[in-house]
Amino acid sequence: MKRKLVMATLSLSLAFSTYTVSAETLSSIKKKQEQNRSEQNKTKSELKENQNQQDYMVKQIEELESSIGKTLTQIGNKKESIKETKASIEKLKEEIEVLEKRIKERDELLKERVSSMYESGGAVNYLDVLLGAKDFGDFLDRVFALNVIAEQDKAILEEHKQDKASVEKKKGEVESELTSLNKSLNELEGLNQKLKDQKKQKNALLAQLEKEEEHLHDHIMQLDEKNELLSAQEAAIKAEIARAKKEEEERKKREAAARAAAEAAAAKAKAEAAARAKSSSNSGSSRPVSPPPAPTPAPTPVSRDFIFPTQGVITSNFGYRSSGMHYGMDIAQGGSTVPIVAAASGTVSKAYYSSSYGNCVYITHYINGQLYTTVYAHMRTTPAVRSGQSVSQGTFLGYQGNTGASRGQHLHFELHKGPWNASKSNAVNPRPYIQ
Repeated sequence: MKRKLVMATLSLSLAFSTYTVSAETLSSIKKKQEQNRSEQNKTKSELKENQNQQDYMVKQIEELESSIGKTLTQIGNKKESIKETKASIEKLKEEIEVLEKRIKERDELLKERVSSMYESGGAVNYLDVLLGAKDFGDFLDRVFALNVIAEQDKAILEEHKQDKASVEKKKGEVESELTSLNKSLNELEGLNQKLKDQKKQKNALLAQLEKEEEHLHDHIMQLDEKNELLSAQEAAIKAEIARAKKEEEERKKREAAARAAAEAAAAKAKAEAAARAKSSSNSGSSRPVSPPPAPTPAPTPVSRDFIFPTQGVITSNFGYRSSGMHYGMDIAQGGSTVPIVAAASGTVSKAYYSSSYGNCVYITHYINGQLYTTVYAHMRTTPAVRSGQSVSQGTFLGYQGNTGASRGQHLHFELHKGPWNASKSNAVNPRPYIQ
C-alpha cells in the first residue's frame, strides 16, 4: 500500500514538474518572441527612414548632376567665347601691326618735316618759297601748294593721333574682355569642382545608407529567423514533453507488467513449493525440501543521456577564443561521409539552412524533467530529418560538412540547458554531458 502511495506521489510530482517547466519555458519563449517583434518593428521603422533618406539623397544627386550638366555647358560656351576672343585678338594684332606700321611711317615723315623746318628756319622757309615766285600766277600756285601741304600735315597729325588712340582702345577692350572671360571660366570651373565634390559626398553618403539598409535587411532576416526558431521550438517543446510523457507512461506500463509477471511467478513458485512440502509431509519423508531458486533479475541496461554526435577529434572546445565566445565544441574527421547522429532522443524543432550555421538541425530534448536543446551545424547536405519529427538517440541527421560560416569540414555541436535563445544564455559545455 505504501509503495503504491509513493508511486502515485512521484507520478503527480513528475506531472506537476512537467507542467511547470512547460509553462515557464513557453512563457519565456513568448516573451522573447515579443521582444523580437518589438525589435523588428523598430528595425523596420529605421529601414523606412533609411529608404526615405536614400530617396532624398538620390533626388539631391540628380539635381547636382543637372547643375553639373548646365555648368559644363556654360564652361563649354565660355571656352568657345574665349576661343573666338583669342581669334579676334589675333586679328586685332594684325590690325595693330598695320596701324603701328603706319604710325611709324608717319613718325618718320613728321620727323623729316620738323627737321626740314628747323634747318630752314621754319616760317622763313615759306617766305623764301613765296618770294621766289616768277610771276603772280606762280605766286598763287605756290600759296596754294603751301596751303595743301599745311592741310596734309594737319590731317597726318590728326590721323596719327586717332590711330594711336584706336590702338590703345582696341588693346584695352580685348584685354578686358579676355580677362573677364577667363575670370568667368575660373568661376565656372570652381563651381563645377564644388558640385563634383558635393556629388562625391552625396554618393558616399548614399553608399553608406545603402550599406546600412543592407545591414537592416540582414538584421530583420535574422530576427525573422530567430522568431521562426522560437515558434518552431515552442511547438517542439510541446511535442517533446508529450513524447517524453508518453514514453514515461509506456515505461511505467512495462515496469508494472514486469512486476506483475514477477509477482505471479513468485506466487506460482510459492504455491508449487507449498504443494511439494505437503506431498512430502504426506509421504512421511524426513528430508527437507529446498525452496526453488529465485528468478535471476534481468540486467539493467547502461544508459547515457547524451552520446557523441559524430566521430573525430575535438578541434575547439566550449569557451572564449580569439574570435570571441565559442558556444559549443567542434568535432572534425576527414572523409566525405562522416555521419552525424542525434545525441539523445527528442523532437526536431528546426532543420534548415542558416547563413551562419549552414545546413543545421535543432533538437529539443526532455530528459529526467529537464529541458535541453542540441544544435548540429555546418552539415554537408540538406538535413536527413524534418522539423517536428520525433527522433531516437543515434538517429542519422546528416554528414560533417563546411557550409555556412565555416573554415573546414567539422560538426559544430551546441548543448543548451533549457530552450535555445539568440543570446545563447542557456549554452553549457557539452563535454561533461557526453563523456
